[in-house]
Amino acid sequence: MTIVDHAVASGLVAEVGAACRRFFALDEEEKARCGGVAGGARGFTAFGVEHAKDQPAPDLKEFFHIGRDVAPSDPLCNRWPAAVPSLARWAPRLFDALEECSRVLLAALATSYDLPEEVFSETLRGGNHVLRALHYPPVSPGHGAGSLRAAPHEDINLITLLCGASEPGLEILRPDGDWIPVRPAADEIVVDAGDMLARMTNDVIPATTHRVVNPPELSDRHRYSLPFFAHPRSECDLSVMAEFQSDERPPRTPPITAGNFLQQRLREIGLG
Repeated sequence: MTIVDHAVASGLVAEVGAACRRFFALDEEEKARCGGVAGGARGFTAFGVEHAKDQPAPDLKEFFHIGRDVAPSDPLCNRWPAAVPSLARWAPRLFDALEECSRVLLAALATSYDLPEEVFSETLRGGNHVLRALHYPPVSPGHGAGSLRAAPHEDINLITLLCGASEPGLEILRPDGDWIPVRPAADEIVVDAGDMLARMTNDVIPATTHRVVNPPELSDRHRYSLPFFAHPRSECDLSVMAEFQSDERPPRTPPITAGNFLQQRLREIGLG
């Protein structure tokens, strides 16, 4: 779905987007200085490294991961580029705004199923959220044969909030097998369900399969976007909730913690 009238300021999204464009315009050596943290959990990951689960060809993208502000001694501290100080100034504010937006959405989701408001949203407290700045460079004809900007996949987390998408290309898979384009307006946020929410709800809320295609008419254009991956705390139990199972609908997935599931999935996409 897409949402409007949210509390995430469009000016804040624009500031972070502009800073990210400046970062991705740096030379490869400068960008690489901000990489190499915990298997890509923070900082820069170079073009062609990540691939979707069960997809042998790499995606045609590079990205920069931002997490919660922590002490410099923490292994998951952010790696801010010295050449783009505005990124460190604005990105944490966007991170906080999207975390709060996620909390509001998950509280509303719970009440829609007559569950306590905090059932999903409380798991976000101290969660392993990631704000990802994405850059899809221009794709020349014949380049990256067999690859898409992002191959079909489902996100690992509870929900994803996507803002700042600069160009077309995002598509979602309908249950009937058709791919449909998603073209949000500048002030809209795209929201999709991830694998963790699907596990907890026994696929009553299925994970959203999506991809980013290479539009031939836009092969010479850069594409940027800012997805926020809302994650529960590592110790949270992703077992199927009792409210979403029955004799006719037994649990479809075994119990696992959010931390263990995250590590399992990161290994599958080449970042573990």
